[in-house]
Amino acid sequence: MKHLALAVGAALAVSTAAVASPALASSRAATTPGAVYLGYKSTGVEVTTQQGGLSRLTVGGGNFVGQFAAAPGGGKVAWIDGKSRLHVKSASGDKVIAQNAAYGGPCLTPAWSADGKRIAYVVKGTADAGTVALVGSGGGRPVTAGKTLGVCHLAWSADGKTLAGYAGDTDGVYLLNTVSHVSTRVPGIKLANHVDGLSPNGDRVVVNTISPSDPGGDGSWPLAYTPSLYETKTGKKITIPVKGTLIGARFLYDGTLVVRVKGRSFNTWVVLDPDTYKVSQRVPEIKEARNLGLLGVMG
Repeated sequence: MKHLALAVGAALAVSTAAVASPALASSRAATTPGAVYLGYKSTGVEVTTQQGGLSRLTVGGGNFVGQFAAAPGGGKVAWIDGKSRLHVKSASGDKVIAQNAAYGGPCLTPAWSADGKRIAYVVKGTADAGTVALVGSGGGRPVTAGKTLGVCHLAWSADGKTLAGYAGDTDGVYLLNTVSHVSTRVPGIKLANHVDGLSPNGDRVVVNTISPSDPGGDGSWPLAYTPSLYETKTGKKITIPVKGTLIGARFLYDGTLVVRVKGRSFNTWVVLDPDTYKVSQRVPEIKEARNLGLLGVMG
């Protein structure tokens, strides 16, 4: 069976953004690095940035349906309102930077580039394949990156050349080359309802795969999920050599994979070497984040 993540009008035109994770200052750091988290509130979504202390931004209200993405270093949130306008919100204010963004559900969210200078978003439309546009985080004229069936939970590689997302009906994961504008399906992944990150050159992807009997969900940012790692060219599934209950995983900009493991009092980040995928470090997460979703890790 197929799982419908979100229907927009008469056709699927869906997207969510996965925020790429900034590199740790050192993958062997002795203390917990900074991070960006999410939590759901009655008024919308609260994005918490941990960098020294904790700072929070809330987006929502009205008919907001959860279309947002946090900037890689925290402190800013891109979000889409009910009038199909793309905003960037910070502590200093809220600015509309683009019009005509796809709107209609939590899947339809923007994605930040690794350097925080550009934002990708799906353009409003009715085609099965969504058009993805790129715009400067401060505004400007959008440019088209291409069309793809995989517009859900877009993840952007650190080199800026690849966007990955799963199909709106959860049937497969697709890559969009931002240079050639060509979209291709990742082999080996049948059903998935979350894409959480790409390796720096786009050769590996972190996803949440599902079985035909599992619910597809509505495309909201998950607070926790079971991560799977695949090679995007061959479709080979790579074993994540971490014990315990895995509740997430994120690529850093140097290719390091940080795996989030559930704990009773606090969660733990298990850091895998980018070359060998062996465990190089275990980092305790702050207790305040135990029940929050992880959007990004930073040094």
